[in-house]
Amino acid sequence: MKKYLVIAVFSIVLVRPVVSQDAQFSQFYAAPLYLASAFTGATEENRITMNYRNQWPALPGVFTTYSFSYDRYFHNFNSGLGFLALYDVAGSGHLSTLNLGLLYSYNIQVNDYLYIRPGLQVKYAQLALDFYRLIFNDQLSPGGNTPPTEQPPFDNIGDIDAETSVLAYTERLWLGVSVDHLLRPKESLYGDETKLPIKVSVFGGAQVVRKGRLLKPIEESLSLAFLYKQQGRFKQLDLGMYWYKNPLVFGFWYRGIPIPMGGKTYNSRDAMIILVGYKTKQLQIGYSYDFTVSRLLMSTGGSHEISFTYEFKTTQYKRRKIHAIPCPEF
Repeated sequence: MKKYLVIAVFSIVLVRPVVSQDAQFSQFYAAPLYLASAFTGATEENRITMNYRNQWPALPGVFTTYSFSYDRYFHNFNSGLGFLALYDVAGSGHLSTLNLGLLYSYNIQVNDYLYIRPGLQVKYAQLALDFYRLIFNDQLSPGGNTPPTEQPPFDNIGDIDAETSVLAYTERLWLGVSVDHLLRPKESLYGDETKLPIKVSVFGGAQVVRKGRLLKPIEESLSLAFLYKQQGRFKQLDLGMYWYKNPLVFGFWYRGIPIPMGGKTYNSRDAMIILVGYKTKQLQIGYSYDFTVSRLLMSTGGSHEISFTYEFKTTQYKRRKIHAIPCPEF
């Protein structure tokens, strides 16, 4: 039944304009440039980030996402520059999305406590589908009476897109907003005027730090954070916490809360997420698993996610005070 369900879903996709939401990461702070361009250069100098997500592996045509980014902070210009590549593929027809973006941010010191970072991203977005991997009703009908499915005129479509964001932070608090798909890229393989909906993300949190004693200088911290996203009719809220005691990080998240809609309650329960990470000054490695808590509980196999971040310096300069953003790295 799972096989035929997937076939039916992709048959519907092919006879109608393609409309989709963006890929997502449970470790969204481990994909900072994907979350918001304002995080570009939010490091001491150079940063390389890689992410991998395997969603619902128990279903045929698994959802898989890959991400790579590099960014650098230029102290003399209070600016960050970066590059982001993201590839997302779903289903037996390999419906895929490719994003290649250039990012910029500028760090503004408002006073001794408050900093603001506006950011901007310009990117190329491509949607593609391997039509010949799909199976349709006319191929399954024993009588051969089902009309054949029309192949789309395009194997892939490309368009230009943009995102902008702003982040405000102090030593222990942060709050930001990102607005993506400002140019509404095309989302139809049939040439229809179907546009990708604008996505708005609001994120923030607080960090509590407990300093180590003189003979045991191990720093310990607890962070509370949230991420709210809205794209078209789709809404999602992630709430969670991180506990860090050098060099280990543990996290727990809940995705989805009851949302009142038209006098009724829409239960948007999705997943419970656990995280374990290893963090040093230069290296962060994280693994998380999503436990599905929706009605798909026994069908999906959850989601696996791995993140890798490496920070390094390539130039020597006078020691500067780094005003780090207090949000977690996972």
